Amino acid sequence: MKLSLWLRLPFSLLPLLAILVLLSCRATIRRTITSPANYDTAVTPSSSNPSLLRLASDDPYSETVVRNDVDALLSGKFPSSYPHASFIWRRSATALHRPEFRRSILNWWGNRLFQPEIMSNLTDLVKTPLDQHAGQSNPNHRYASCAVVGNSGILLKSNHGDLIDGHDFVIRLNNARIHGYHRNVGSKTNLSFINSNILHPCASRDGCFCHPYGEDVPIIIYICQAVHFLDYAVCNSSHKAPLLITDIRFDMLCNRIVKYYSLKRFTNLTGKSMEDWSKFHDEKMFHYSSGFQAVMLALGICDRVSVFGFGKSADSKHHYHTNQKEELDLHDYEAEYEFYRDLVERPKVIPFLQDSGFSVPPLVFYR
Repeated sequence: MKLSLWLRLPFSLLPLLAILVLLSCRATIRRTITSPANYDTAVTPSSSNPSLLRLASDDPYSETVVRNDVDALLSGKFPSSYPHASFIWRRSATALHRPEFRRSILNWWGNRLFQPEIMSNLTDLVKTPLDQHAGQSNPNHRYASCAVVGNSGILLKSNHGDLIDGHDFVIRLNNARIHGYHRNVGSKTNLSFINSNILHPCASRDGCFCHPYGEDVPIIIYICQAVHFLDYAVCNSSHKAPLLITDIRFDMLCNRIVKYYSLKRFTNLTGKSMEDWSKFHDEKMFHYSSGFQAVMLALGICDRVSVFGFGKSADSKHHYHTNQKEELDLHDYEAEYEFYRDLVERPKVIPFLQDSGFSVPPLVFYR
């Protein structure tokens, strides 16, 4: 029946019909590669909700615990929040009195201001020292294309290796292994993005061996706990390539955005008050994932961003290179996925980021 109807269509309409089919296919393909996950429910924009914005801006943990830890370190003491300081920190106790240690932690904590326009300064803060290390001089020029490579098990059998390596600049996360996985994850690495929990065990090794991608690959670190500045002091003295720390203003922006999406998702799914969010999330532990901040960093230093290995599927491991199956409770990955959806489809509704005056570059998520 359908075949006979098709044959009876006027010949003049066939080109129009072909165009409509092509556009439909293109739309389907685009949805497939730009969405980091499939969603059952759409979240209504709430960036005009003052209570939601206020709660997303609250950071009681930093205001109390982290501030006390910083004061203790600057006084030459181990923070009271770490009564059983590890052997690594005890070994590096002399760093507490080094001028460069005090200077690094003072510079970090002294910048603790909410300045969303930090997004426009990432080129100077990150790309410039990397260019200087590489013997290049490209002031105010961003990388033409960047790949952020996550660690999701969905990368296995993806065959994205050559596509990833074809980018000008490749960012990898938390020292994920690439040997044996080149066909799916590529082999090129220009920047290793790690959280300071990854740096901590590295500090116990001779020469702070924390560079599975090669000694000349720069590392940028997100400081999870102020006491990890002791690890930074140990490693920075011996690391051949730049060992950078994310600006705390950038950390604050990332934290507010993720908490906003987590609060919004919590109220939409549970029907509970936003004030009840903290009963289900430990604010001392809750923070954004390394992958989230790496994507944000790429937005600030690249003209075009491609993201690989983000998202999940029922038959995939959490990380492609480990046997870990479950996600960590300290991250709200579903909230981050909703942020990525907005980042691709409607970046102007993203709170805090919209206050920065920053224009989001073209962005694609590959499954």
